[in-house]
Amino acid sequence: MDIKVKLGYIFVDLILPLIFGYFLRYQTRFGEVYFKKMMSLNILVFVPVLSTLSGWVLKLNLELLWLPIFGLLIGIVPGATAYYWSAGKYDDYLEKGSYLVSASLSNLGTIGGLCAFIILGEIGYAYTRLAVLLQDAGLFLVCFPLAQYYYQKSLHGKSKAIEIKNLFWNRNQLPVVGVFTGAALYYSGIPRPLWMGELLDPLVHLAAWTALMPIGFSMDLNEMRQYYRKILDLLPIKFIVNPAIAFLLAKMLIHDQTVIDTILILSATPTAINAVITAKLHSLNVNVAMAAFVVTTTVFLLAVFPALVFLLT
Repeated sequence: MDIKVKLGYIFVDLILPLIFGYFLRYQTRFGEVYFKKMMSLNILVFVPVLSTLSGWVLKLNLELLWLPIFGLLIGIVPGATAYYWSAGKYDDYLEKGSYLVSASLSNLGTIGGLCAFIILGEIGYAYTRLAVLLQDAGLFLVCFPLAQYYYQKSLHGKSKAIEIKNLFWNRNQLPVVGVFTGAALYYSGIPRPLWMGELLDPLVHLAAWTALMPIGFSMDLNEMRQYYRKILDLLPIKFIVNPAIAFLLAKMLIHDQTVIDTILILSATPTAINAVITAKLHSLNVNVAMAAFVVTTTVFLLAVFPALVFLLT
């Protein structure tokens, strides 16, 4: 795919639905309930179907199994670092939960994949696909329960025990079922029909718009401004601590320089829009996650990505 087409996808599937959703704030026909249903449609229908279809044809190479492991590590390291750095920083559980989710989720698939392609070519993009293999599992099995934990803490404090089964066993886990269903179909030797493969492209667009339009609708630029200072410590976590740890571990465990470079690029990506989706779905403070998304993405595009281009080329 031509690089201009890829950049076009970034605009059409990332920027445009956010803008469109934001301007829909100024109409009265579609409200908060409508966009929450749209987000649920994305989680319960489009993402599980896409997970099944993409997992159905994915062939794993044992030599590349480090990539999905590092894909999870890239979320664990900044999340754990932010947890210790934020001790005593937040009194509001809804703010703290949103902050930790913003630290843990990085934009590997969209921004990371595009940057790996620009710097490393097709092989870098292919390695990115492997690195995000377990990203959905990390989102739905770790970040969603984490968000639900802090939401319940905000309601009950320490007075009521949180039932673990309610955190992990709920309808938002359907995308995980899709991942394992696709893998089971592949390894059972059942070929994916051609017509199903043709569904992928339109479904990707639908999934992007149904995920991002509600985010654009929920953007409150005035409310977001008060949280910019509070999330500035995510910048060294995202762009110094995480890349340094990931790079050193990759150098010790992997010999393929292109794989190492891919891991470095992905470990330096900004907060993912999934952080905002997670905060919104679980009634955390959306403005914290949105501020993290806007600030880290801006710094990445203006400073971090040019530095990666200089270092790796």
